[in-house]
Amino acid sequence: MSDSALSVKNLWKIFGKGADGIIGTPDADLSRAELKEKTGCVVGVKDVSFDVAPGEVFVVMGLSGSGKSTLVRCLTRLIEPTAGEVVIDGHDIVKASESELRDLRRTHTSMVFQHFGLLPHRQVIDNVAYGLEIRGVGRKERRAKAEEIVQLVGLSGYELSYPDQLSGGMQQRVGLARALANDPSLLLFDEPFSALDPLIRRDMQNEVIRLHHELGKTMVFITHDLQEALKLGDRILIMRDGAMVQIGTPDEVVGAPADDYVRDFTSEVPKSHVLTLKWVMREPDGTVDGPVLQADQVVRDAARTVLDHQGPCRVVDGDTLVGVVDDEDILRVVVAEEATA
Repeated sequence: MSDSALSVKNLWKIFGKGADGIIGTPDADLSRAELKEKTGCVVGVKDVSFDVAPGEVFVVMGLSGSGKSTLVRCLTRLIEPTAGEVVIDGHDIVKASESELRDLRRTHTSMVFQHFGLLPHRQVIDNVAYGLEIRGVGRKERRAKAEEIVQLVGLSGYELSYPDQLSGGMQQRVGLARALANDPSLLLFDEPFSALDPLIRRDMQNEVIRLHHELGKTMVFITHDLQEALKLGDRILIMRDGAMVQIGTPDEVVGAPADDYVRDFTSEVPKSHVLTLKWVMREPDGTVDGPVLQADQVVRDAARTVLDHQGPCRVVDGDTLVGVVDDEDILRVVVAEEATA
């Protein structure tokens, strides 16, 4: 996709001596364990390719050791890729000079980490403005921008507080505000909420959703939590042992898992909360004049309309009739959920 905000092609990261000589040889096809035993090298990222559209929230998920954090660090060369291509806004990061890379990190991308990395001796307002200060923006201008972002992320009234006076969730808001202050085209999140309490974590997930709706930023979000991935992602990339297992929308990952690994991952997900009507609808049989529902509507959200109507409802894609759905189709999903609960 030439109009991608981020395009990754055949990206590899192999740790160890002689890693450059492995790609393109039969050794590259070995499992992670086999390669380590034979060469002493460890595969972090194995031939990963994907595109992220402008304004998309793209989630990379997998268990610990799957390569997801190594992948996100390769995107800005915090870890040097062994091979491949990473293009952000038309700039090939892998080929960039040190000065080009520095400029890209300052102006095109921002990263939010699990560990906030706030400057303890600086107030919230100055932590938020830090990236602008590094770029040489004047004090008055960066202060005004920081105040605007502080308000955007719900930190009004805390501008003069120090990090150690804030809760974990509030500190992560400061980290998020700092990332947004540079007005990047691409936001990278490396498991930013995994250390937070569940309720605060949910609030921060909702905050990301709200900010995405308001700002429309392209986001790459790393997580090991499937529920978080399903909640935030327009599309999800599932990784295992450094390699891609499946890329798809949340309903595709849950409705059509690529293999047993993904199937196990998604086995306890409430299907009615994720699957859309296109997964449960049937072919129209004759003329149908029931209520109209969209094919991309989630089953749970459509259930009341379907169950209240005596007979099939029409399912459309835009203006085109693509199927019908009735109470049996809805209940089949719900009963399957209860059977696996």
